[in-house]
Amino acid sequence: MPLAVYVLGLSVFALGTSEFMLSGLLQPVARDMGVSIPTAGLLISAFAIGMVVGAPVLAAATLRLPRRTTLMVLLAVFGLGQIAGAVAPSYGVLFASRVVSALACAGFWAVGAAVAVSLVPVNARAKAMAVMVGGLSIANIAGVPAGAFLGQHAGWRAAFWAVAGLSVLGLVGVVALVPRTEAPTGDDQPRLRAELRIYRDRQVWLALAATALSGGAVFCLFSYLGPLLTDVAGLDEGWVPTVLALFGVGALLGTLIGGRIADAHLFGTMFWGIVASTVVLSALALTAHSAVAAVTLALMLGFTAFFTAPALNARMFNLAGAAPTLAGATNTSAFNIGNTVGPWLGGLVIDAGWGYPAVAWTGAALAGTGAATTVAAMRVHRAEGASRVIATSASPASPASSASPASPASPAGMEAAHDLATDPSRTTR
Repeated sequence: MPLAVYVLGLSVFALGTSEFMLSGLLQPVARDMGVSIPTAGLLISAFAIGMVVGAPVLAAATLRLPRRTTLMVLLAVFGLGQIAGAVAPSYGVLFASRVVSALACAGFWAVGAAVAVSLVPVNARAKAMAVMVGGLSIANIAGVPAGAFLGQHAGWRAAFWAVAGLSVLGLVGVVALVPRTEAPTGDDQPRLRAELRIYRDRQVWLALAATALSGGAVFCLFSYLGPLLTDVAGLDEGWVPTVLALFGVGALLGTLIGGRIADAHLFGTMFWGIVASTVVLSALALTAHSAVAAVTLALMLGFTAFFTAPALNARMFNLAGAAPTLAGATNTSAFNIGNTVGPWLGGLVIDAGWGYPAVAWTGAALAGTGAATTVAAMRVHRAEGASRVIATSASPASPASSASPASPASPAGMEAAHDLATDPSRTTR
């Protein structure tokens, strides 16, 4: 695996720490800002909304810019957003800083994912994405619990200052180790209208739906994991960082194992991972009053949630290989649509007075729907074969578009070869 891919994963560590650390800071933030827990939880949705909007918009806006330069600018903006959050005098300013940080984070994810998959062969895409997703996993192991610890002992603002420092380290790594690229010109220049053709394919929409439902299921519960542990399971607030770290350990293990097997068993990894999340969330809803069960299931939820992530990302890049930047951006948006809707639904459940265990049931319902969507996607894939759209989504003068739809040199040909290798029983049209 190229060293630059690991540098991107390291940068994602900083981004992921900011994205998820509020799960362990909701209570101090709510007390300091004078708002309710569900209102503080909207800060998580604010970040996700920024990711939803920012990923495709910034991917389109920077499509013809040098990717390395784009990554550097986005990391700098992200760091400034963290500083704004650290000094925010009101809830509104903090909310706005989360949106700005998320826009930069979304752009980095979209461009960084395209860079990562461009540095490896097609049959190693899931492994490359596992490295980037691994940055999120490590953020959950180290960054999120550390943020919660800082919030409890030095104030929640200290956590924002710490992430600003991490973004500086990520920027140094990108400058030093990510290959320099020039802006594409002539026939190699990406064309937005051509890349937008990927949205004509229903396989793309099914893949995005599975991604959104999977993310929503997990973060519906994860966003309120801290209050569930203290108010329902009866743990002291000091235990929250430890349990968040256990979730991160499960996430890292899930990412490593899922990334290793996803290239060979793409749909199986997606389906069984989402089904496992459904089971874990249901079990947590039934046993939330047991501290031992809640802690154990938090670790298992981290594993099942991130076990599917490399496969969900690789599936999208396989479908939209001729539009890698928009593929990464769109999948990022899908994840964060789930990350927006999940906490929002969880907040509605809490406000309705149904309690934190009902939040776990809501997540289980989302995950079950995601599993059903994955089955539908697999059936459409087997019926239609490789995507017809990606064969024509590159520019007319590019090699990808001039190759025949099923030729090995074209993205569709790579998809077909990949599919036959992973599922010998199916044939292409």
